[in-house]
Amino acid sequence: MDPQLLLFRRQYLQLVEPGFLAWPPKQLLRDASVQAWLYRKLFDAEKHDRLPPQRYQYRVLKQLLAKIEQAIEDPEEDDISDELMSHFSLLITDLPPESTAAQHRTYVTFSCSPPSNGFTNNHEETGEPEPTVTLLERRHLISGSLTTGFRTWEAALHLGSYLLTPEGSSLINGRSVLELGAGTGFLSILCGKLLGAKHVTATDGDEGVVEALRENLFVNDLDDEKKVLTSVLRWGRGLKGTWVQEDCEEWPYDTVIGADITYDKVAISALVATLRFLFDVRPQVKVIIAGAVRNIETFETFRHACMRSKFDITEIEFAAKSMREQTALFYATAVPLKILSITRPEDTG
Repeated sequence: MDPQLLLFRRQYLQLVEPGFLAWPPKQLLRDASVQAWLYRKLFDAEKHDRLPPQRYQYRVLKQLLAKIEQAIEDPEEDDISDELMSHFSLLITDLPPESTAAQHRTYVTFSCSPPSNGFTNNHEETGEPEPTVTLLERRHLISGSLTTGFRTWEAALHLGSYLLTPEGSSLINGRSVLELGAGTGFLSILCGKLLGAKHVTATDGDEGVVEALRENLFVNDLDDEKKVLTSVLRWGRGLKGTWVQEDCEEWPYDTVIGADITYDKVAISALVATLRFLFDVRPQVKVIIAGAVRNIETFETFRHACMRSKFDITEIEFAAKSMREQTALFYATAVPLKILSITRPEDTG
């Protein structure tokens, strides 16, 4: 199968905005077998029960049909798929209002092929399932709102891309992982499902977010607490004598991860206090924090708070690719994305 079609499908299943989709070229779009493939893989609900929401399908299919029409050179030889046309008619007939659609959680499927692989392992031809993480998310949220935990943000996808590299996966494979501010659970699920973590403890400070996270574990066949444990963890409180210490004794943490958790200046002191408590419980643990630097002052506040606590901080060299270069885990890179490695010096035990 042509890589351009696979790229288009990956972006579509991740609900990339239509304006940023890598549309297949005209010579492919006018091919009847390609149109049949697009219907089967992108719109056929009988074959896929976790497709994007109707309004998104409508927006993509409307543009897709227009592009197919423009691609046709000889109307007597080329035609537009009846299946695609029929599905578009059904979508128009049953399209929910935007206000209603915004209230619903929707399936988002992230392709998690390692960045270096691109399309070298064509799952269409081998018959192997593509490595993916599927989440139920609320997409209509703004960054900085009180409900940011219901969708996956750029820094989590950037950290996920890093963890898919050989260097990054070595921090997870066979290791016990704790995630802070897990949100939708994308990173915890990636670690438990695809990166070979021995055990994952996924935490968030919001009970509603943790409840939704448990549902996402079920969607990914990880609803077994022996593999992934979920719990509420509010930062800034001592950990000795709590469930965290017990969990760490049973599954000694090797790696702590967190993404998009440094955007709130008010919460930074509590976050750094929690890191101090974690180092007290498990001195040799390695902490990996990723952040989108939307506000340089806020990000530097976190860095300085870590330095005041005498943590060793190293910025991991992992540049984000532009959207045009990404072949999996698609995310905007207009805002700088940084990954920090944090440890406690051995002589501060």
